[in-house]
Amino acid sequence: MASIVTLGLIAWPVMTHYEIPPFTDKGDPVSYGKVEEPAPGGGGKQEVVDSKVLMPTGPQAKFKNARTLDDGTHVSVVTLDGKKSGFKGKVWVWAPKEYTDDPKYAKSGFPVMIALPGGPGFGTNYWWAGFKFQENMAKWYKEGKSKPFLLAMPVLNPGPDDKGTYWDGSDIPGQPKMGTWLTEDVPDLMKANFRTIKSRDGWAFMGSSTGGFAGLKAVLKHPDKFKAAIANGPDFVPDSLLWRGHEKEQRENTPSVLAKQLIDTKGPDVYLAFQVGTREGAATMKGVKDFMAQSGKGPVHTYLRPIEGGRHDGASYAPNLGLGPIQWISEQISGPIPAGS
Repeated sequence: MASIVTLGLIAWPVMTHYEIPPFTDKGDPVSYGKVEEPAPGGGGKQEVVDSKVLMPTGPQAKFKNARTLDDGTHVSVVTLDGKKSGFKGKVWVWAPKEYTDDPKYAKSGFPVMIALPGGPGFGTNYWWAGFKFQENMAKWYKEGKSKPFLLAMPVLNPGPDDKGTYWDGSDIPGQPKMGTWLTEDVPDLMKANFRTIKSRDGWAFMGSSTGGFAGLKAVLKHPDKFKAAIANGPDFVPDSLLWRGHEKEQRENTPSVLAKQLIDTKGPDVYLAFQVGTREGAATMKGVKDFMAQSGKGPVHTYLRPIEGGRHDGASYAPNLGLGPIQWISEQISGPIPAGS
């Protein structure tokens, strides 16, 4: 009997690791708390809280567990049918333990970070399972380096880039509206299911390479909705082949053009942090420094952290987020405010 018990103790973590039922909770429903479903006819009634907080508006999404962290929190996934973009794709979400388990934050709105991958960004988003991203975010909050962000990790592209095709996180005429997906549908999903901050002060992007471009451009294009971005090794030019014949729209999605408009109108202020590895191509560092020199003025605040020995990949960017960039943007981001404060 003892040998059977011992064998079972050894087998349990192995079967859990390989997600062999019933030793895994992958695919189980996940709830992040009460959602007030809208009443028929739209006459919903919401709980009265701090005027800066937006309580979950509903409808409640059917999140399924994708992985469970050691602290008991869950990264879950849902297939979102984007009402404004018309695009349907997966979004992974995560809420820190403070959101779900800390009574003093039970009615507090939490800031949201939309994390975008580099590479294809189709079908998946490496931030939901790679580089201990959620574990590090929880650690950085405890160390006082970060706000306790809710994370949204959507797919970036509607198809593979096997033919050099990508969508620049933009609404390219005649193509799926990926700009609207990122800046309207994904935020709407978070507002529907989580306690968030009403104003732009609680909304940020983080991304790498083409995802860095998409997040950077989203903040510059919609400074009324988003306040900050971290762009890791980003592009600065919307160079998808799909822009051919649409030069006007291409220009309207160019960060330097958007930054100039923001400078000319004197705001609102945005905060753009950059990370670049010293072993990346020289053009990447030059692109960041040129943008900062040209556009980092007035309401456009910039910050650069070179990563010594870093390459153009998430493995370089992820651990270094906590060595400056996260803290720099967190100082500009609101929430959560504990009850009684």
